[in-house]
This record gives sequence, C-alpha cells and structure tokens, in this order.
Amino acid sequence: MTTDTTTEAPHLLTEERDGILIVTLNRPEKLNALSWQLMELFDEAVYHFRDTPELKVMLIRATGRYFSAGADLKSGTGRKYIEQGRSARGIRENHRINLNGMHRIYDEMEHIEKPIVVAHQAKCVGGGLEMSLSCDFRLAAKSASYAFPEGLFGTLPASNGVSRLTRLCGAHWARWLIMANKPADADMALTMGLVHQVIADETFEDEVMDFCRHLAKQNGEQMGAAKVAIELAAELGPEMGRHVERMANSALMLNPEYLERMEAYVKNVGGKKG
Repeated sequence: MTTDTTTEAPHLLTEERDGILIVTLNRPEKLNALSWQLMELFDEAVYHFRDTPELKVMLIRATGRYFSAGADLKSGTGRKYIEQGRSARGIRENHRINLNGMHRIYDEMEHIEKPIVVAHQAKCVGGGLEMSLSCDFRLAAKSASYAFPEGLFGTLPASNGVSRLTRLCGAHWARWLIMANKPADADMALTMGLVHQVIADETFEDEVMDFCRHLAKQNGEQMGAAKVAIELAAELGPEMGRHVERMANSALMLNPEYLERMEAYVKNVGGKKG
C-alpha cells in the first residue's frame, strides 16, 4: 500500500467479513484528511467491491476523533494539474478531472448496483461529507456532526456538495450548510434527511455491522434494480416513475428465486386459510 513515508501506517485499511467490504480511513493523526494516497487506495477498494460478486455491501468508516476533515491540502495531488493560470475554464476542468479523482470515484459509487454504507463516528466535513453523499446509507453516531468549511475561503464544495446535498435535503437545508456556513449535529442532520439513523455512541459499531449484515442478506437483483429505479424516479415525474417501476419488475419477476419464493408464500397463506 502507498504511504507518505516508510514508517507511516497505511492511509486506508480494508477487511472482508460476512460478504461486507469494510473500508477504514486510517489517518487519525491527520483527522483522516483525504490525501491522494488515500484516494488511490479508496479507488482500488471501490472497483474491487464492484467486481467481486461475493461482496454484497461496502461499509466506509474511520478511526479517530474525525470521520474526515476533508481534502488534504498539504499532500499534493499525485498527478499533474492542467496548466490553468488563473482561468475559470482551467479551474473547472481541474475540478472535473483532478481533485484526486473524486468526481469519477463518487460517480462510480452512485452507479454500482450494490449498497454502500458510511458510518460517521465523529465530525464529517468538506470532502468527507461529499464522499458520504454518494453513499446509499448514512449512519451517524450521536457525537457526529457535519459542516462545509469551504465558505470560510469564499468557495463552494464542488464534488457533490451543492448538487447532491440539494437533491437529498432540499434547497432549504443546503442554504443552511453552504450559504450560512452553519454546522449540524447528528440530530439536526437526521431532521434534514442527511442521515438515515442516529445511534448511541456506545453501541454504534455493533449496530452498524448489524445493519450491513441485514443488507447483505437481501436479494441482490432487487437491491440493484431498486438503486437504479430510485435514482431515476428522483429525476422523473410520477407517470414516468411508474414506467420505471414496471420496467424493473418485468425483469425481477422472471427471476427463478422470485418465482420460488412467491409460490412458497402463496402455498403458505393458502394453507393457513384452509
């Protein structure tokens, strides 16, 4: 694994357990800032998850007093930036192509037809929050909190921060985090719709793993179709959304596993009525 020095611990740890790929941000002394080395390893983990049928769920977690403090502004990029001078076009292109590959990686996370869970044990800000917005499920410990510090520098979060946050939480709460540059604790994040569940710190790790194991037991074809259908439905009106539902079910209902389970269910219900 790539590290800054020969003595530094790996920036990212991976483990496979019960069909779950557990990916741990492992730079607690740097507040889990997203270095280019960390993002290269994270990139590899995302594609490994995508391409390994035995892996059903990806869990992203972290060690230390921050989930992530965002991009590591001191580590460099690991690759040459476009020669931009001070042109607006060059800055836009660097956001799209560089930024340690964040745009490409986060897009891939959204497209993989398997669930990705992120667990925030503590503060999650900037680029760490943008990474989290591309996950399917966000779980928060009671002590977690959220913020976009980019406003302190007079800029916007540009790797999901505006676009994905507004889509998930609406313009109302996007204004709070981005325009007002105000933080949110875990309970407020739940109210916003930013996280799905707030869990007591004492039981956080166990409950996160229980949730991931639950997801791993679900039907993979249904999970994949649901992920695609939900993304499409978010962009379409009700009528077009119903077409998406019908298209998805036209494939799912030909699945032998569905046919077997439905036949067993009908027999079971019929037997009870008799």
